[in-house]
Formats: sequence, structure tokens, C-alpha cells
Amino acid sequence: MNPIYETTRAAVVRPAYSGDAEAVLAIRNHAIEHSTALWTQTPQSPAEGAAWLAVHLERGSAVVAEVGGEVAGFAVYSQWRELDGFLHTVEDSVYVREGRHGLGVGTALMTALIASARAAGHRVMIADIEAGNTASVRLHERFGFQHVGTVREAGIKFGRWLDLTIMRLPLNPDAEF
Repeated sequence: MNPIYETTRAAVVRPAYSGDAEAVLAIRNHAIEHSTALWTQTPQSPAEGAAWLAVHLERGSAVVAEVGGEVAGFAVYSQWRELDGFLHTVEDSVYVREGRHGLGVGTALMTALIASARAAGHRVMIADIEAGNTASVRLHERFGFQHVGTVREAGIKFGRWLDLTIMRLPLNPDAEF
């Protein structure tokens, strides 16, 4: 694996490692507590966060973006659904630290994540996005994700119903199974 996937004026993207667990956990827990990006209201403990990241590290499906030596964001992909019929379909997750939005960090992370999933031979990448998250929808559109549909009132958070927008990007359309 290339030690640096992408360098932009804003960020250096590299594979994540276990030493990133604390920074990744802080970003995830901020999203849990303050946004509808993750549909839970229960922050992760340090042990839960480290275990969650370890699964992605073992799979080689996690990258982080650094700005000035600080982890400014992270991205992972995982199997979209756990059944073996979905083995070649992955779901992306991209998170940028509060205060680092609009600087190209998400774009750099997405570029590296898509390249990594393609190199791993995955066929399709899915994005499940809270429908009101227009910044995430626009980011995915810039990378060629197509809107598949929106499931109305698919979940709840902060005492309100949330709609789920589903987007799709072919990665290796000629891949065999």
C-alpha cells in the first residue's frame, strides 16, 4: 500500500494506523453528538472506538487526512451488507473534523478511499446519507455517485424522523465474482 494516497494544498492522506484511534474517535463522537451523520446518540468509548478502527485497519479500508500534522478527517469503507451476496459492494464513510470543512479535506479523503476500494477489486460503492446533508450529497455527486433513491423516515435522531438518501458509484464495472 502506498504510504501517502493523496496530497492537496489542504491535506496529506495516508493509511490509518492504530495510533490514530483517539483522533478518529473524537471526530466520530463529535458527529454522534452534534450531527445526523451517524444515526445513534450513544458516543463510543475509547475501547469501542479502537475496536471499530481495528476492523478497518485489518481490512486495509481506513485512511486519515492530516493538516499541519493533525488528523483533520478520516474515511473508511466497509461491506455494505453483511450477507455474502454483498461481498463486492462497499459503503463509504467520510468525516471531517469540526473547523476543517470547506478546505478540501473531504475531497482528498474521498479520492483516496475510492482508489483504495477500486484497487481492492470492489465493484460498487454505496453512500447512505442523511437526506438533509447537502454537503455530503454534493461531495458524492462530484465523484460521480448517482442518486438511487430516498427512503423517507428511515430513522430517528434528535427527536425527529430522518430520510436516507442512497447513492451509488460503479468502481470496477467489469469485475467478475
